[in-house]
Amino acid sequence: MIESWRWYGPFDRITLPQIAQTGAVGIVTALHEIPYGEVWPQDLIASRKAEIQTAGFDWVVVESLPIHERIKRGDGDLSQLFANYRQSMANLAAHGIFTICYNFMPLIDWTRTDLAHPVARGGTCLRFEAHRMAAFEIHMLGRAEAEDDYPADVRARAAAWFQQATEADREALLHSIMSGLPGAFDRYDIAGLRTALKGYEGIGRDALRANYKRFLSEIIPAAEDLGMRFCVHPDDPPRDILGLPRIVSCRPDIDWVLAAADSPANGVTLCSGSLGANPANDVPAIARAVAPRIHFAHLRNVRKDPDGSFEEAAHLDGDTDMVALIGALLAEEARRRIEGRADATIPFRPDHGHELLSDIGGGTHPGYPLIGRLRGLAELRGVARALAHGLA
Repeated sequence: MIESWRWYGPFDRITLPQIAQTGAVGIVTALHEIPYGEVWPQDLIASRKAEIQTAGFDWVVVESLPIHERIKRGDGDLSQLFANYRQSMANLAAHGIFTICYNFMPLIDWTRTDLAHPVARGGTCLRFEAHRMAAFEIHMLGRAEAEDDYPADVRARAAAWFQQATEADREALLHSIMSGLPGAFDRYDIAGLRTALKGYEGIGRDALRANYKRFLSEIIPAAEDLGMRFCVHPDDPPRDILGLPRIVSCRPDIDWVLAAADSPANGVTLCSGSLGANPANDVPAIARAVAPRIHFAHLRNVRKDPDGSFEEAAHLDGDTDMVALIGALLAEEARRRIEGRADATIPFRPDHGHELLSDIGGGTHPGYPLIGRLRGLAELRGVARALAHGLA
């Protein structure tokens, strides 16, 4: 397994020399400064790659090459957007970058209601609180259908929270929900979010799937020609949110994605945290089932509550058996080596870490502190080394 680290380039307060001290050898990054839908120019790709290599790393995965919202909505003539996407792919391949992680979540990426929830023995974590999300949707956003999306007890706690919340509390909640967007664009206020949601009116699960299948039909043949690997990131959280359908949340969803373009180029980012937030998902079992199409892995853990709330646990704690999951990935690598596959080694990165010690107040991207992820990488490395020794 290739130990990797997500880096936000010029937007990141964590430097490449600091990352070098973690022991990671691969960098996972993107050109976050390029607006969605525009071509990634070769000179900027080359410059970023040179910067990464000069620091002693390889650029192993693009995360992400974003999909424009018009593609997700199936909105109008999309030929130029698809052409731009394919050109960006070709420009990346020309510089030896062949793995692209992406998601097909409408409008927003990962969603949390608290960016600094206290954890035992100190530090903070990301948390999704069901009743605060309900308060946002029902009382702040005023989405009429939201009442039907939450059980009565959650709605009651949502109303109580909203009644006692200050304006600062409500602004903090909006900020937390918007913080999952990784790029430099498309942050919304309440009015802007309402307007953006109108663009998805009438687009249900089947329509979104049709738009996704169209995207795959436009992109995967180009990926095959370029020798690239595409890997979809599961929905986070793995449930409909803001009235928007989520279509990559469980094993049947993943099976649909892989069948929609049945090609080795069409794969999955195995995110143990996103999938792990769904109580119905057995993450190691999913990994074993789709192992040949796993092109990248995000390893993190979550601890779930019965009402649908969850929080980021330490990497070896939480509800997912991380040892079993890493064992499944190592077994797949061994199988690929026997087959002689060029992509036998799977890149992974320690995902969302706790803010610990000097992380606190450091102003890093939410969920991406230095020390918390360093702890996670060290723990995951230890498990992988021990299991690999046993396999040997």
